[in-house]
Amino acid sequence: MESASDEIAVPKYGLKLKLNHEYPENRSQSYIPSLRTIWTLLPLIIRYIFFYLKCKLTGKSIIMDYFYPRRAERIYGVPIGGIGSGTIGRGFKGEFCRFQLKPGLYEWETVEANQFIVTIKDEHERTIFHSLLSTFPKKTLSAWESLIEGSKCKYTALYPRSWTEYDLSEYGIKLLCRQVSPIIPHNYKDSSLPCAVFEWNVQNTSDAKRIVTIAFTFKNGTGSKKEDKSSACHTKPFKVGIADGIILYHTICGMPSSYVLATEADSAHEISKCLFFDPNSSGSEPWYQLKNDGRFEKQSETNTRMIHGEMACGLAVKVTVKPTESELIKYNLVWDIPMINFPLRMKKYYKKYTDYFGREDAGLKISQYAFQNYGQWEKDIHLWQSTILNDANLPTWFKTALFNQLYYVSDGGSIWLTLEEEEKQKLPETDPRKEYGRFAYLEGHEYKMYNTYDVHFYASFALNMNWPHLQSIIQYDMKDMVFKEIPDRVTILFDGESVERKVANTIPHDVGDPGEEPFILPNSYNIHDVSDWKDLNSKFVLQVFRDAWLCQDGQINDVYLKDMYDACYTVTMNLLRFDTDKDGLIENDSKPDQTYDTWTMTGPSAYCGGLWLASLYAMAKIAERLDKQEDYKKFNSLLHKGMQSFEQKLWNGIYYNFDCSDDEKKSIMADQLCGHWYLRASGFNHEVFPKNNVESSLRTIYANNVQSFCNGNMGAVNGFIGGEEDRFTVQSLEVWPGVTYALASTMIFEGMVTEGFKTAEGMYNSMTDLFGLAFDYPEAIYAHKNYRSIGYMRPLSIWSMLLAYQKSQLKTASK
Repeated sequence: MESASDEIAVPKYGLKLKLNHEYPENRSQSYIPSLRTIWTLLPLIIRYIFFYLKCKLTGKSIIMDYFYPRRAERIYGVPIGGIGSGTIGRGFKGEFCRFQLKPGLYEWETVEANQFIVTIKDEHERTIFHSLLSTFPKKTLSAWESLIEGSKCKYTALYPRSWTEYDLSEYGIKLLCRQVSPIIPHNYKDSSLPCAVFEWNVQNTSDAKRIVTIAFTFKNGTGSKKEDKSSACHTKPFKVGIADGIILYHTICGMPSSYVLATEADSAHEISKCLFFDPNSSGSEPWYQLKNDGRFEKQSETNTRMIHGEMACGLAVKVTVKPTESELIKYNLVWDIPMINFPLRMKKYYKKYTDYFGREDAGLKISQYAFQNYGQWEKDIHLWQSTILNDANLPTWFKTALFNQLYYVSDGGSIWLTLEEEEKQKLPETDPRKEYGRFAYLEGHEYKMYNTYDVHFYASFALNMNWPHLQSIIQYDMKDMVFKEIPDRVTILFDGESVERKVANTIPHDVGDPGEEPFILPNSYNIHDVSDWKDLNSKFVLQVFRDAWLCQDGQINDVYLKDMYDACYTVTMNLLRFDTDKDGLIENDSKPDQTYDTWTMTGPSAYCGGLWLASLYAMAKIAERLDKQEDYKKFNSLLHKGMQSFEQKLWNGIYYNFDCSDDEKKSIMADQLCGHWYLRASGFNHEVFPKNNVESSLRTIYANNVQSFCNGNMGAVNGFIGGEEDRFTVQSLEVWPGVTYALASTMIFEGMVTEGFKTAEGMYNSMTDLFGLAFDYPEAIYAHKNYRSIGYMRPLSIWSMLLAYQKSQLKTASK
C-alpha cells in the first residue's frame, strides 16, 4: 500500500477519540437561578408561561423553548453537507443523526437503518467477519450486529472532514473511512452542495487474499416516525456517467425530496443494489444476503419499488484485495430538496445549488460532480488548513478548535437561497444578492431566529474571512430592513407592553423565525422591544466599517460604503435619541436593552457606550472617505464629546465600570472593550480608547474573570465583582464562549498573546475533553454542572483570534 498523501492522510490535529469513548462529565440545562433572580424575572416568567400555552394551543412556533431544553447527547462528530442546503449529523461512533433538512428545524434522531456494513471473506470465500461499522446501541433491525471493538478504532474530526480507522487485523483487514464535505473558502458553487463523499481504503494486512464488501444503507425521511410513515416513496436504480447507485424519492415536511446513494463505477468492483427493505423489520433479509454472499440479491436494473410509508434501500461494493495491497471504495450521499417554503407559505424559495444544477433531478448531477471534483476539494481544503496547522507558533488546541468550530456555518440551520429573475432586476448592479442570493443561519439549534444580529456581530468573522460574499448579502438584507416598518402589534413578554413589530430606521434583532416567514416578517424575538436596544444599530455600522476596511484584496471597498451609507447614517441618528443629557454618550434605560438580555444597564455603560463611540469613529471615517465633510465634522465632534464623557463617567483608574448604577457599576465585565475589539479588527489602534486604559482593563479582566474563575480553566466569566463571579443575574455569572473568544482576540491585538490563548484554552479543553460539546457548542456554560442553549452561533468569533494573530505576525515581521 502506498503511503497516503498529506492531503488525505489522517492529520496530526483534530478532535481524536476512540469509538468506545465516554465523556467524563455529563452536564445539563437544568440550571435553577437564585430566588432573587427568579423574583426579579417573575413577571417575565408568568407572561412566558401564558405565551407558551397559547402557542401550544394554536400550533404557533416557539422560538425559545425554556420548558423542554435539549440535553446534549455528546455523540456528535463532523456533520455532512455544504452550506445552506441542510446537513445530517454524524456521530463519532458511526451514527447518522441530527437531521437539519427542514428549513431551520432540527430533528435529533439517530436512524438505525442508515449504516455502513462490512463483510470480510477469506481466500476460500468463507465469511470470517460481518458487522455494522458503528458502535452505538441499536433498538430496531434486530438481526444486525455490531462486532466492532471500539477500543481498537479511532476517530479524527477536523472540519469539514473526518477519518475513522477500523483495526480488523485479526481478520486481515484495516479500514480507513474519510468523510469529505465541500466546505471550501471563497468557493461558493461547491460550498452550496447538499452532499458528502465517503472514501473507504480497504487494506489487506494478511498474507492471503481477502474479499471485502462495504455496503451503504439508507431510509426515507429524517427519523420522524409519524412523518416518515406518511411519505410516498419509491426507489429507482441508475447508472449515469461514473455514478452507479439508487435514488430514493420521498417527501420531507411536504417538500419533494430525494436521497442519492452512489458509488463510483469500477470494472474491478462488483456492485449490487437493494431497492427495498423494511427499516422496522428485523432486517434479516439484506443482512444475511451480505453475510452469506457479500452482495445483495441480484435485481433487475429496470425495477422500481413504490410504497406509502417507511422504506430503506442499500448499495454494496465487493472487492478482492491481494495480500499487503489495498483497494478504494467510494460512496457519496446527496439530498436534493430544491424548493422550500415556510409555514405561512407567503413565498417559495429555491436553494442556491439549483443555480448550478437545475431544479429537476439535481441529485444525479451532483453525485457525478462530487466524484469528479472531491479530489480538488481536498486539495483546496488542505491548502487552506495547512498554513495554519503548520504554524509552530499557534497552540495545538487552537488549530483543532478553529476549524471544528466552523461546523456551525453549515450545521447552524443555514439556508442559502437563489433570487428569481424579477427580484434580481429590481436590485442595483452593485448589490451582491444578484449573484449570491440570500443567506441566513440560526442563532442556535434551540433559539430559532435567523441572522440574530446582536450575536452575528461576533460570529460574522467566520464569514468575513472565509465567505465574504455571504457576509455581504446579510448586510444588504439588513440595510433594506432598516427602512422597513411593520405596524402589527406584538406583546413584549418582559413588560407586557404592546409595540410595533418592526420600527422604521432601526436594525432588526433577527430576520425571522423558520416557523413563521423569514425575510418578510423580521423580529420574531418578543422578549424585549428591540427598537429600543442600544447595541444593534452600532453593530451594523461597525460591521460595515470592518467589512469595507478588511477586504480580501487590501483595498477599501468604496462601492460598498456608498451603498450602505444612508442606512448607517439613519441608524446612527436614530440611536442618538438615547443621549438624553446631550453629552455625546448614549444611556441605557435600566432594563436589558442589548445582547445581554437579562443583565440590566443603567445610564452610560461600558458595553453600549463603547460600541457607540466605536461606531461614531467608524461613521466619521466613512464620511471622510466618501467626502461628506459636514457629516464628518458632525460625527467627529460628537465622538470627542462622547469620549470625554465616557472617560469621566466610566473609567475608574483600573477598568471601565459596568454602568452608572449604584449596585452594579463596579462589576468587571469581560466584554467591556467590545467596541475597541472591532476597531482593532478593522485595522485601527487606540484612536478612541486610550492604550493605557485598554491594557489595564485587559489585565484586570484576565486576573479576575479568567484566572480567578475556575482556576482559569473555564474561559472568562461575564461579570466579576467582590472577588467572585457577579450574581446580579443569570447572564452575569455565565461564561459565553463567543465572548471569551472575542476577549482573547482583543488581548492578542494588544500584544497579550500568551494571555489571549490561555484565556480560551481552558474553556475549549473543558468543553471538548470533559463535556463532549465540540459539535454542540453552547451559548453559555456555568462554573458547575450546567450549560445553556446547545449549538450556538456566537462561538464562531474564534476566527477573530486568528485575525488578531495574523495581524500581530505582520506587525512583528515589519519591525
